[in-house]
Amino acid sequence: MRVAIAHDYLTQRGGAERVVLAMAEAFPGAPIYTSLYDPDGTYPEFAGLDVRTSSLNRIGVLRRHHRTALPFLARSFANTGIDADVVIASSSGWAHGVSAPGARKVVYCHSPARWLYLPEDYGSSLVNRLAMGALRRRLLDWDRAAAASADHYFANSSVVRERIRSAYAIEAEILHPPHVVDVAGHQSAVAEAEPGFFLVVSRLMGYKNVGAVVAAMAELPGHRLIVVGDGPQRAALQAAASDNVSFLGTIDDARLRWLYANCLALVAASHEDFGLTPIEAAAFGKPSVTLGAGGFLDSIVPGRTGVFFDAPEPALVAKAMLRAAEHPWSESALRSHADRFGTEEFARRLRSVVAALDAASAPKHRS
Repeated sequence: MRVAIAHDYLTQRGGAERVVLAMAEAFPGAPIYTSLYDPDGTYPEFAGLDVRTSSLNRIGVLRRHHRTALPFLARSFANTGIDADVVIASSSGWAHGVSAPGARKVVYCHSPARWLYLPEDYGSSLVNRLAMGALRRRLLDWDRAAAASADHYFANSSVVRERIRSAYAIEAEILHPPHVVDVAGHQSAVAEAEPGFFLVVSRLMGYKNVGAVVAAMAELPGHRLIVVGDGPQRAALQAAASDNVSFLGTIDDARLRWLYANCLALVAASHEDFGLTPIEAAAFGKPSVTLGAGGFLDSIVPGRTGVFFDAPEPALVAKAMLRAAEHPWSESALRSHADRFGTEEFARRLRSVVAALDAASAPKHRS
């Protein structure tokens, strides 16, 4: 059975990219097709895999700023010819449209395209202009046809399943993404942090609402916040932050493991498609303080693995952080919760669907 993987772009470090690494682990040797690949911008593990890029990758500015490639990505994937028996598309708007003549297609959807269906969340004036212009209708038609080309559709959470149903009238199967953080891996201490801090791990974009967490720290002078991640809002967030907030930017996994292991709790104020970072924190026995909406409703059990707040407002975030600091958490319960989202179950279900599709198509493809 020849399996190939497709992903929108490998230019950043996030939950979707970790899912692709889990797919590659489930199907060793499967080539990964993507539009853009920036080895310095994404996880180093991709360097040892068979990553195949589109012609767009020759343009450096697109690798560094993938959102500027938006007008070209649909055609790029439509023109990507993959020779395989089954293609697994890890998609948040593009890879599900990959061309694979004769292959069966499994789509793992992180969310229907935000720039089409939730443009206010995407945070790009270019995207907003395109979404309101003539290009939007053509891309909507392309996107819906791409979704309809799938033989099996996975959603990463309950909220994404609802979006898929609304956008495509497809009933998707929920398969939660796995956490792939190696709890036993090497840790490197972070000099800027004394154990017992709150932790944010996020891209610094508007819809992530990191500003609400940063502002909450002004009400918590006895606590410290460490922010991991980078993005267009970093300068503004740093300028507005109180003295008990530190920004580390992009860091390696060894330092991230140390931060998870030594934090008081993870904090996230965004409306996530799933919310993988609370699972990563739980794997280290740490709770989370998050918005009580979106994918966090799937990844957190209130009172057992985390605390919810009702809106991304600094006062509400601060109160929830204090509740988490005072709550008697069970590390064993947190680790047990994280085990439910391991790579084994993810790989087992993915392999099962791929094998069934391949078996069903074998007479036609290999007669």
